[in-house]
Amino acid sequence: MSEPPHDPAAALAAVLRRIDKAARAAGRDPADVTLTAVSKQQPPERVAAVLIAGQRVFGENRVQEARARWTERRADLELRLIGPLQSNKAGEAVAFFDVIESLDRDKLARALAGEIQAQGRSPRLYVQVNTGEEPQKAGVVPAEADAFLKACRDTYGFNIEGLMCVPPADEEPAMHFALLAKIAARNGLRKLSMGMSGDFETAVRFGATSVRVGSALFGGRG
Repeated sequence: MSEPPHDPAAALAAVLRRIDKAARAAGRDPADVTLTAVSKQQPPERVAAVLIAGQRVFGENRVQEARARWTERRADLELRLIGPLQSNKAGEAVAFFDVIESLDRDKLARALAGEIQAQGRSPRLYVQVNTGEEPQKAGVVPAEADAFLKACRDTYGFNIEGLMCVPPADEEPAMHFALLAKIAARNGLRKLSMGMSGDFETAVRFGATSVRVGSALFGGRG
């Protein structure tokens, strides 16, 4: 017997209920947790269904894909770049995104600083921390996070909003969320982008202020 077709609107309501329950269980206000719908590589009809249901914060991995998807319906949305950013794409990212969550190296910081000054537009910035120190992943390693945050503030004048991480797929995410929260606390940061479809409730328990959910909303990628 075939499964019923995926209903993104119903899935959105279910994810929001789960966030609400997880936040309350942790003694937190559910309103303090933002759902970022990860729309990368999703069919337009599924994204449209979530839009119609009221979702307004979306995450994309690539600048070009985001521009192709969102340029014609940019109004009243918050768009977050959650994938690695090449320095030569910094100008496009500054021009298009409200939030850039993947700042992780000095070369990119210099490029962003130049574009922010040139364009007079300043997206909110998160530093990505590679909590698992995985060589294939973007992000500053934990031991260098404090120094990088200091450079972002002192050298480039950035007002860093928070930290982001993507834990290793084969490890318990809780310890990575706890590490990110610890780095944030000692650097005076209160915003944490962490948690995806399989672990966002755990992330909420450890203080996530935004969770990045794709497959639990949209089903498998088209």
